[in-house]
Amino acid sequence: MPSFFVRPRSTLRGGSFLRVAIAAASALASTCTQATEVKVFTLQSIPLVGITPEVAVVRLDAASRIESRIGAQLPADPQHAQAIARERLSQGGETLQRELAAAYQGVADAWSLGITTLPAVVVDRRYVVYGEPDVAKASARVAAYRKTRP
Repeated sequence: MPSFFVRPRSTLRGGSFLRVAIAAASALASTCTQATEVKVFTLQSIPLVGITPEVAVVRLDAASRIESRIGAQLPADPQHAQAIARERLSQGGETLQRELAAAYQGVADAWSLGITTLPAVVVDRRYVVYGEPDVAKASARVAAYRKTRP
């Protein structure tokens, strides 16, 4: 069953455990006059419902998927394998470097928020919803909470 919590900014940055699910910026924008930042932390294998362009989706397994592509079908000889991996990294150029950097930044963000359960959503680094993969439902909960506590 999904649950909802509000945490002060200071506790979100610490090592507290945080489980979150999905919230939609479009539903929040209709009930709030301020712009909201919504970040969904998930894995490729977890289905998300109704993600809008305003919602940032961070796939925490993106780095390992990129690394798997780079390390696919490498030979057993470590020196030869290293040369091939370096060549693949070089061929990927700046695009691959940006993808890897973004993937690891997402992992660092999740770690700094204390996220341990997925899918996870953080709204304005303050509001969190746990266990709800449906954007409309999670958004409605955040919006209702914000209405009662301006």
